[in-house]
Amino acid sequence: MSTTEERVFKALADGRRRRILDLLKSEPRTTGELCAKFRKLDRCTVMQHLGVLENAGLIIVKRDGRLRWNYINPLPIKQIHDRWIAPHARGAVALLERMKREMEK
Repeated sequence: MSTTEERVFKALADGRRRRILDLLKSEPRTTGELCAKFRKLDRCTVMQHLGVLENAGLIIVKRDGRLRWNYINPLPIKQIHDRWIAPHARGAVALLERMKREMEK
C-alpha cells in the first residue's frame, strides 16, 4: 500500500475527520465555521484534524484574506474505491445477474 493510501486510511479512521468531510460535501466552509460545529473541541484540535485531512489530500485549502476556505477533494476516496471496492462490486453484480437469470428460467 502506498504512503498516500496509508495517509487517506489514517485520516478516514477518525470519526471527527469523517464528520468534517461530511460537512464539506455540501459546500466549502471556513475554518471558523468548522470549529463552530465542534463545540467540544478547541480550535487547535480542529486545525490538527484539518491538517491530517489536508496532508492526506482529502481537502484543499484556499486562503482569501483572513479566511481559510476548506474544500473537499473526493479524488483520493475514489481512487481507494476503484482499487479496493469496485473489483468486488463487479463480482457481486455479476452474481446477482446470474441469480436473476436462473430464477427467471
